[in-house]
Amino acid sequence: MNDELGEIMEHRIHLKGTDFDVSPFAFGTVKAGLAWDGADADRILNTYVDQGGNLIDTARIYYDWEGTEKGRSERVIGDWFRRCKRRNQVVLMTKGGHPPKEAMHISRLSMEDMRYDLEKSLQALGTDHIDIYFYHRDDRTRSVGELIEQMEVFRNEGKILYYGCSNWSTGRMIEADAYAKQHGLTGFVANQNLYNIAARHMQPFEDDTMVSVDQEAISFYKTANNTPMPYFGICSGFFHNLMARGEDAVKDSCYYTPENLKLAKGIQQLCKKYGCSITQVLLGFFYIQEYPIVPLVGFSKIPQLEDALNSVNIPFTREDYVEIGGIE
Repeated sequence: MNDELGEIMEHRIHLKGTDFDVSPFAFGTVKAGLAWDGADADRILNTYVDQGGNLIDTARIYYDWEGTEKGRSERVIGDWFRRCKRRNQVVLMTKGGHPPKEAMHISRLSMEDMRYDLEKSLQALGTDHIDIYFYHRDDRTRSVGELIEQMEVFRNEGKILYYGCSNWSTGRMIEADAYAKQHGLTGFVANQNLYNIAARHMQPFEDDTMVSVDQEAISFYKTANNTPMPYFGICSGFFHNLMARGEDAVKDSCYYTPENLKLAKGIQQLCKKYGCSITQVLLGFFYIQEYPIVPLVGFSKIPQLEDALNSVNIPFTREDYVEIGGIE
């Protein structure tokens, strides 16, 4: 273990509207049960928490692609809680209401569907409450008031402490924020949408139910109680693969655009300037923003995690990212 990691995750970001002070990035667990499980799960999750990490993200839909173990990721985390007794050391997030994968435009945000997912999540995770519970998608046929009040039922039952949304448009979040204020509710405290250094110039993602952060969202986040927690924080490995294997390895990626190829050269410049890794530059993009951002980042190996942990100590500046074209 790198001795310099001891104080790295002492950095904290306060989540507005909550009692939580959280790590600069959340540990994303979409690969739990696929890339790591059992003793490997203990090692990687314990490393994260031992170094001060305290925010873990999962979802009911995270299972192997054949669907033979629904809730796979939640089961792995629950097993870790049971073995290592660390539930009270983390802020636990999960998501429910994901549409059927074969019919992504069919809503599953009814009270019946959400309660089913929530109860299954609590059971798999072996906990009596979720710290922040998310709608995994939106249902625009229903009012924001209905959906907030639905979450309030779960909160009043003590099964969730706070709630958030994922893949909601900025307009819907603004409506939800206004409804919550009008009714004296906290409302959504976090949002998980697609955002990273290369998102501005990527091609449309194949799943049109996934929502990217836009300029309107950026303006919203500057004043809202809703903290962005973007997924795909390290661009799905696009820049790692490009720099390691060349353009032929990434031509099928939605990030493969002339603008992002140019950006790759700027990322290399920052790697050289600070003697740091690609991952660290990609995470630094979030740290220098004008409002708090807590990206979701997944790891399969401890060295990858330690590399990311070190990112918070690199003195990146906003000017760095303006110069390479990462920020307008």
